[in-house]
Amino acid sequence: MAVTKKKLVLKKKLELKKKLELKKKLELKKKLELKKKLELKKKLEIKARDSRLKAIKRQRESQQRQALVARTRALKVKQKEILRLAKERAKLKAQQIAEKLALRVAKEKARQDVKDAREAEKVAKLVAREAERLAEIESHRKPVPPPKPIIIKGVTENGVTPTKEFNIQFLFSQRELLLGERRKLLGQADRLESEANAIVENSEMGDVQFDDEGGEGDTMVVERERDLTLSASARQTVEEIDEALLRLETGDYGYSVRSGLPIPRERLKALPWTTELVIERAGGIGSY
Repeated sequence: MAVTKKKLVLKKKLELKKKLELKKKLELKKKLELKKKLELKKKLEIKARDSRLKAIKRQRESQQRQALVARTRALKVKQKEILRLAKERAKLKAQQIAEKLALRVAKEKARQDVKDAREAEKVAKLVAREAERLAEIESHRKPVPPPKPIIIKGVTENGVTPTKEFNIQFLFSQRELLLGERRKLLGQADRLESEANAIVENSEMGDVQFDDEGGEGDTMVVERERDLTLSASARQTVEEIDEALLRLETGDYGYSVRSGLPIPRERLKALPWTTELVIERAGGIGSY
């Protein structure tokens, strides 16, 4: 009986042990299953989170791409607008330059037209004036003088060239007359100029009173002007004498510079430097 009880107790213990082991196994299994479920849940959560992150990343990348595309499109639109505005400004500037150039050309053309009109008017006036002058000359045209006769000249002797009409002795005497008259006229011109200068010096020194109360000043002025005029006339005659002396050397002395005819010896003796006949001097026959 005791053995049986022991066996029963042992059996109960074994069964209890088995039950405990079975319970432990079940609890372990449950724990494993729960752990697996938790791990699976965690994996699913991780996967879901990764999916969300990938989706968010894809969405951000998509947004970035869209933003980049939008910025690129906006940049292209802006560049096109800038290019369009630049073209419009260039076109407007070119138009303004063309208008300014056209205005300048028009002004220059108008100025040139005015200038051409003035030049044409001047030319027309000059032509008319020249026509009037030619008509005036034609109306007062004198007959063409006959050709001057040829002077037959001889051999030069002592600076004098004789001719057919005037021999060497006559020309020598005429040269003496010319030289004597030249010395006399030069002395006269120098004396008259000295007197005129003396009048000026006296007036500067106060010897002569030039005022309204006396006429001495006016008289002296008149005398000075007369002296200067006579001196200038004398020097002009000296120049004519020098020309006559030159004609003596060339063989042209004694012949009219107008007609080429010989001047009478009486006139040459009276006025050795004359270059005209009496009738030519008076403007009558033979004057041209």
